[in-house]
Amino acid sequence: MRPSILRIATRKSALALWQAEHVAARLRAAHPGLNVELVPLSTRGDEILDQSLSTLGGKGLFLKELEVAMLEGRADLAVHSLKDVPVLLEPGFTLPAILARADAADAFVSNHYTDLASLPQAARVGTSSLRRQAQLRALRPDLQWRDLRGNVGTRLGKLDAGDYDAIVLACAGLERLGLAARIVSRLAAPDWLPAPGQAAIAIEARDGHPAVLALLAALDDADTRLTTSAERAMNRALGGSCTVPVGAWCVRGERGLHLRGLVGDPVTGRLLHAEASGPVDQAVALGEQVASELLEQGADEFLS
Repeated sequence: MRPSILRIATRKSALALWQAEHVAARLRAAHPGLNVELVPLSTRGDEILDQSLSTLGGKGLFLKELEVAMLEGRADLAVHSLKDVPVLLEPGFTLPAILARADAADAFVSNHYTDLASLPQAARVGTSSLRRQAQLRALRPDLQWRDLRGNVGTRLGKLDAGDYDAIVLACAGLERLGLAARIVSRLAAPDWLPAPGQAAIAIEARDGHPAVLALLAALDDADTRLTTSAERAMNRALGGSCTVPVGAWCVRGERGLHLRGLVGDPVTGRLLHAEASGPVDQAVALGEQVASELLEQGADEFLS
């Protein structure tokens, strides 16, 4: 029997609420008469802002409380940024829908400089991502890296207060919040790789609820699921952590899928690259192939 109401567990940040409201609107449009409500929650990852995600244990910290709400029956689904979702979900959970991907590039944001090359020597750049730090270090080893946590508004506020000369954020997050004007320049593939799954919204739900899963599956985007499956398979084969400096970008073309991957060292700026192509029905195998090539180059030294 189709449920009459769906409750969405979501973090309380402006971006998380935007994503949850977006999913709610899509569900109402796909299923007229369906009542959809938001259940805003605070997560440990939102509450602890004075430590980096890599020391806290990774971006999975943003999921735990939402999963508990589903287990306790307070919510039927949760909405996440796919890049924050661990490659191995907790038992009993699944991703019935991955929405069409937005702009997966990173954004160079500054009030005084037009791009990375224009920054002065030893400029202060804010980012909490080891992946971004590694790629920035490779391009500009002179820059000073400063950790940057908090929601999008908090991070922009710190830049505007003069704490940084520039910061790096996700283009998709800025665009979704109506802040695209803050993007000074884009850091994009193939020269710069995003996080696996970046700019895609994922819906998480419990297994064993076929009526709910059927409603959610209507929002699934086949191309985004294919390409992000390859990226996440690569990450999983490299160790499956959200705290390691891994970048991935997969595109679908006329001849199938093409995946680029990198592993970097945020201290030295050394980057390892690999890429491969394959048929659309071999997305996971493609990801594993690229991961294997990276490991053959010595990626495990950066991931340990």
